[in-house]
Amino acid sequence: MKIVVLVKQVPATDNVKMDEETGTMIRDGIESEVNPLDLYAIEEAVRIKERIGEGVEINVLSMGPKKAVEAVRSAIAIGCDKGYLLSDRKFAGSDTWVTAYALSTGITKLVSGFDLILCGERATDGETGQVGPEVGAYLGLPALTYVSKIEEIGNGKIIAHRAVEGGHEVVESPLPVLVSVVKEINTPRMPNFSGKMKAKKIEIPLLTAEDIGADEERLGLQGSPTRVVKIFRPQVARKGKIVSTAGDPDGAVSGLVDFLTEKTII
Repeated sequence: MKIVVLVKQVPATDNVKMDEETGTMIRDGIESEVNPLDLYAIEEAVRIKERIGEGVEINVLSMGPKKAVEAVRSAIAIGCDKGYLLSDRKFAGSDTWVTAYALSTGITKLVSGFDLILCGERATDGETGQVGPEVGAYLGLPALTYVSKIEEIGNGKIIAHRAVEGGHEVVESPLPVLVSVVKEINTPRMPNFSGKMKAKKIEIPLLTAEDIGADEERLGLQGSPTRVVKIFRPQVARKGKIVSTAGDPDGAVSGLVDFLTEKTII
């Protein structure tokens, strides 16, 4: 069985800045980490490998700047086998649809005969939850979203539990399939020493758009059908009332009570 895990490197802080001209996030000079929600996809892939045993290969794929190779290494340290990074200036500014196109093209090029693609529910920097299902659409795969449990996988099928409003639903799908997971599916492990050493030594190929055979006109800002047309900071205007006890404490208390009553607080 061949498993592909999609991971993303995201800012390790909420204090991010946007480029007002391009509408894209400024990532230079910001500490980064593996998207926290991708850790659950990595963990589930490793658990499947431990459950099935020999014959399972876990491939990690990411797209981003060269420093995103650390996100791939982090996944290998936890128990994945191989890793690839799509890194090219031609990918810069890609929206979710273009990102999914590049990733799906990379999967087709790099991992022939895959059975399962795993990804996190969403990335914490974009919060769209679109890339995973869009990769499935590009590859013509069924997409199981919000999966909280993989009950069975093998013999050409998967049985999974999906978190839905008010409970869970049990679904069955043929393989290959794309699965996006939620936090309830497992508890991610920490990498051990041998895993860290393996991740440090392993070669992570950096692949360009040409390497994976991507159509350059469908990449980056020029290929993205969505645009951030305006970025602005909302102005918060608070019209308050100053109540002073100086000279007239009874009047101040009365004024405060009237104010709270007017605002339906009391």
